Amino acid sequence: MSDPIFEMHAQVCKVFTSPKRLEIINAIRNSEKSAGELVEILKISQPNLSQHLAVLREKGVVAIRKEGQNIYYKIANPKIIKACDLMREVLIEKLKQDQKLAKELIKQGI
Repeated sequence: MSDPIFEMHAQVCKVFTSPKRLEIINAIRNSEKSAGELVEILKISQPNLSQHLAVLREKGVVAIRKEGQNIYYKIANPKIIKACDLMREVLIEKLKQDQKLAKELIKQGI
């Protein structure tokens, strides 16, 4: 039987498989935003945004605050931003290594 934490980890990581959801996380990394603000920032439709936000809420990545008829979204735990930033650093390092390798191969005429 699998450790339940691995199952939870896998389920939360599925949230991060959508580039649009990563953009949403980035858009609210420093301050909460309303759905209307996110539609404007991300240039996506309201229904599309709502689908992504539902997934993010369900997995506990974002939290909401209601004010009148407005709903504001924020990152539920600041460690989520740290995790995203760390993964981004890993990917940038990988791109730099790949570019270096490509330059070496070009030099060698391969």
